[in-house]
Amino acid sequence: MTTLQILGSGCANCVRLANNVDTAARELGMEFTLEKVTDIQAIVRSGVMKTPALVVDGRVMLYGRVPNVEEIKAILA
Repeated sequence: MTTLQILGSGCANCVRLANNVDTAARELGMEFTLEKVTDIQAIVRSGVMKTPALVVDGRVMLYGRVPNVEEIKAILA
């Protein structure tokens, strides 16, 4: 099972990223959990200085923008 995390304050871009990640993972047929991390200290500890960010199994894969579903599928595949 893959752990996907969205790091951010819960802003509109964070919500869009979460929706795109959820769609991409489902289209790929992945078994996953999707967590939203809004704690600023936890975000800073992860090394992310610009949100939203996508973390896959503890590894920061992107930050500071909202890619489309196809780009996220390429990251997750």
